[in-house]
Amino acid sequence: MTSDLNRQDSHREYDYFPGDGYPGDHHSLRLRRLSSRRSIPNIPHYNPSSSDGGDSEADNQGQPRELRGLPQHMAIKKAKLKSRGILVPVLSKAELWKQDKLKKLQKLQNKAREFLYFLTLWGKTLQKIGGNFGGGVRSYFLFLRFLVILNFVSFLLMAGFVIIPSLVFRQTGVSFMNSNSTAGEEKCTIYEPNPPGLVVFYDYFLDLLSGTGFMEYSFMFYGYYNNTMVEDRNFSYKISLAYLFTAIFYFAFCLICIITRMGSAARVAVATGGSTVVNYSMIVFTGWDYGCLGDTATKLKQKNLLYRLQVDLEEERLKKHAASLTLLQKFGLHSLRLLMFLLVLGLNIAAFFGIFYATSYSQNQSAGKESDGVQALFFEYLPSIVISAGNFLVPLLCDQIAKVEHYSPSITVIVALLRAVVLRFVGLGVLLFTLWDQITCTGKINDEKCKLCRYNYDSYPCWETRVGQEMYKLTLFDLLINIAVLVLVEFPRRMVVDNWSSKISQLVGRQEFVVSANVLGLVYSQTVVWTGAMFCPLLPLINTVKFVILFYCKKITLFSNCRPPQKTFRSTTSAFFFLVVLLLGWMLASVVLIYSIAVIRPSLGCGPFRFYDSMWSIVPKSLNSLPAVTQEFLFFIGSQAFTIPLFSLSSLVMFYVIALFSIYGKSVRLLRQQLKGESRDKQFLVKQIEELSQ
Repeated sequence: MTSDLNRQDSHREYDYFPGDGYPGDHHSLRLRRLSSRRSIPNIPHYNPSSSDGGDSEADNQGQPRELRGLPQHMAIKKAKLKSRGILVPVLSKAELWKQDKLKKLQKLQNKAREFLYFLTLWGKTLQKIGGNFGGGVRSYFLFLRFLVILNFVSFLLMAGFVIIPSLVFRQTGVSFMNSNSTAGEEKCTIYEPNPPGLVVFYDYFLDLLSGTGFMEYSFMFYGYYNNTMVEDRNFSYKISLAYLFTAIFYFAFCLICIITRMGSAARVAVATGGSTVVNYSMIVFTGWDYGCLGDTATKLKQKNLLYRLQVDLEEERLKKHAASLTLLQKFGLHSLRLLMFLLVLGLNIAAFFGIFYATSYSQNQSAGKESDGVQALFFEYLPSIVISAGNFLVPLLCDQIAKVEHYSPSITVIVALLRAVVLRFVGLGVLLFTLWDQITCTGKINDEKCKLCRYNYDSYPCWETRVGQEMYKLTLFDLLINIAVLVLVEFPRRMVVDNWSSKISQLVGRQEFVVSANVLGLVYSQTVVWTGAMFCPLLPLINTVKFVILFYCKKITLFSNCRPPQKTFRSTTSAFFFLVVLLLGWMLASVVLIYSIAVIRPSLGCGPFRFYDSMWSIVPKSLNSLPAVTQEFLFFIGSQAFTIPLFSLSSLVMFYVIALFSIYGKSVRLLRQQLKGESRDKQFLVKQIEELSQ
């Protein structure tokens, strides 16, 4: 009985009259449904024995047309669907076997995708962070995961081509190449980093922190590697050549990874177009993840969508407020922003001078050997202390200044990031400039200190190792500062706020997770690693461990000490800008690498390039040992006959991509305007229906 009723309900149809439309268009949709007992003479019926033109045409082509594309009544389509399922065999045995294999392959792909998602580094943690704190905070942790993977792959590259071959060739007792140093330069070839004698135990700890002592002549730093060469009948390997090209390929690999990730982030930014309306539509209609399993994942996804909607509403509110300002109010706002810019510039200049004097004083004290123990360690870390203090205090003041400037949340993050970028990158540049000034005697080769060895040998017998030590100390000190802030500042602040009910504690409140400052800390750390990777090959591995520790420290402080941000921002544009800042750090490190390879003379007492006028000198000498055909091919690649057409072709491709990008942007804008027009038409039709129904 129940099945009969269900069958009767399934055969209900709309009462349709050709030319007249539905009766009572202005009435409710529920009134349009009629009982199945009522006869409908105007609906055409389908005869399975007969075929229409559409089916005959499809049969001639060998494939039945899709029912959705047939211009026929719905009742006929339903009848055709039933008749096809009962009377006509849709697929042959071979096609059924092929379809079955495709289904199994698709099922296997889905299982593999689920397995890879399970193996994704910190996948569930990132989902939890995005649900509780929004996409902006989650973008920081995604950026951190990207840098962890990048540094680990870079370490594998360094280990495979430089570190492991150097250790193996040392153990096999391979002889080194003879020295080509001229008369009078014998003094410059003396390098004794480990003086003989007993060493107190706590000196090992100090050496571990400063990179001196037993660590200075280890495979961590440049001075440990020799100009080793292995030759056999079918095998030849030069450590010096491998060292140089591995460093170059390491930088090229990092650049490719950054540009690839920037492309994916730019596609998302172009798709949303920075438009609140389009982003709102994407969230409402396509934002839900139907793969959420369990109540926890569902609630996290709901919170994530809520934060994204808050971002759009806040952006729209600020746009309306900016559009309602008068001319005088706009003049006052821009004048205030100019004044704040000058104040920030003054703070940065003061920080730069502090870094310059601290680095000069530290280098002079270290060269003089007038102190030892903890005092010597303090002088070693003095530049790192001043840089970290400036990086902490100046952005803190800039954040307070940004509250007066009244930017939107996304623009506030970008402005704060730009200011901190200038501070940290220029601060690192001041440190490197000070080291260059001390090593090369301000570029004066005829100076008394640099005349013999063409660099300041008395203060820097192995200047590459010294630069690597400075980058190592910056990396280690940054990690120690992050752990100390977590233990000594953030946890006590949360305990005071939670357990002490006073006006001061309520005014201070729990801290917010400042995305711009934390992202810049990652970019700064990665720039330091890129700068020192040439002189400290293990620095990518150290940075990988540091970032893993930093991830868990930031996760703990995020869930234990931080509250959800009061002002959220859009993560699509910010993720792209984070990568732009990272690219700027790569460019700064590339300048250091190119100058070190091409200009400064390598140390004569250490390293794989000790017998060359520059690190790049080994490349033409190695090319001379190649066969004549190979030399001609490489010289042709470096000639104008090849580079000029390559540059022209690259320019054409670049202009084509730019033109394609602009066309896609115009298409997106036109589609957005069409969507707005359709929405206005729908609103007009709804109003007309409401007026007719009254």
